[in-house]
Amino acid sequence: MSVDAKSMHLGQITSFFIPTVTLIGQDCSCEIPVRLKSIGGKKPLIVTDPGIVKAGILRQITDILDKARMKYAIYDQTVPNPTDKNVAAAVKVYQSEKCDSLITLGGGSSHDCGKGVGFVMANGGKIHDYEGVDKSSKPFPPYVAVNTTAGTASEMTRFCIITDTSRKVKMAIVDWRCTPSVAIDDPLLMMGMPPALTAATGMDALTHAVEAYVSTAATPMTDACAEKAMEYINRYLRRAVANGREKEAREGMCYAQYLAGMAFNNASLGHVHAMAHQLGGFYDLPHGECNAILLPHVSQYNLISSRRRFARIAQLLGERTEGISSSEASQKAITAINILSKDVGIPSGLIALGKKYGKTVKAEDIPVMTANAQKDACGLTNPRTMTDEAVAAIYKAAL
Repeated sequence: MSVDAKSMHLGQITSFFIPTVTLIGQDCSCEIPVRLKSIGGKKPLIVTDPGIVKAGILRQITDILDKARMKYAIYDQTVPNPTDKNVAAAVKVYQSEKCDSLITLGGGSSHDCGKGVGFVMANGGKIHDYEGVDKSSKPFPPYVAVNTTAGTASEMTRFCIITDTSRKVKMAIVDWRCTPSVAIDDPLLMMGMPPALTAATGMDALTHAVEAYVSTAATPMTDACAEKAMEYINRYLRRAVANGREKEAREGMCYAQYLAGMAFNNASLGHVHAMAHQLGGFYDLPHGECNAILLPHVSQYNLISSRRRFARIAQLLGERTEGISSSEASQKAITAINILSKDVGIPSGLIALGKKYGKTVKAEDIPVMTANAQKDACGLTNPRTMTDEAVAAIYKAAL
């Protein structure tokens, strides 16, 4: 069953944003010094987090820099949902150490924090000034993003998500200038990632692919990326969760999440992300698992917008759709998402997710989260119009 390109985009100008250089493969992280030097970086600030330090990954990277005799400074206090305070603290290190470039090392949190530093160092002001779309006016310092998870694709996107601690809201910053100059995906850096994190980041990648595929801004190029991403996630995610040392599965997920990133970086996202951002901002819950829990619920609501596309999603996720109606086939996409989520150990709902992390998700917070979700830029390309009532109902159903 094929899916035609959306006719509304044929004959129109579209944009496509990716890093200037991308390296994917075992030991490609060894090229960090030469790649940074090639774009003018001499003394980078490495932005990372305590987990990367504890896992010994930071040491692997600093050994590479030391061997190349490259000076550097380190900010390693990024939290899982990076905040405006993280950005401000990292900026101080960048300034005091007289850095001239950036290396972000980790998953989405480290990349987002580092991008926040790039905005402020290049353009001045505070990170809050850049909330929205294309608010910057000057190019970033030389920037290499080194990825250690297979999910967010932040190492290659123009998205930056920072929590405003005063409002308890995740600021969605979308700006082509924060796309890293060089993206590095070395599967050997991902081998020690625990099963739960592998699952969460993998489901994050699936959400990127699904939302980009049904986005109102989808194009033939983003469709191709999203389809291949879903195919690879279905093929490799369970294997990567089952055995994190399996090199083929880890490399397969590198490609899957990067392709999903190419899709959503250009077609944008939908209400799964708009709603998940509020859960992260309000309760400090992990983004990937929030996405995984919300994805089947939002997809069910969106089904009538494009049954053929959801039927194709079902096929890509391993469901057989021969001989059944488009309506039945599209419903199998929801089934496939739920099965994959269960197989990799995602909690059954938001209350269970909250308990896992010692948080209390409360129904009385839904009106505020709903209002904030409706303001989130990611919802602009959702394929079906979302009313306040629909958002609130989805939050309740996902509890």
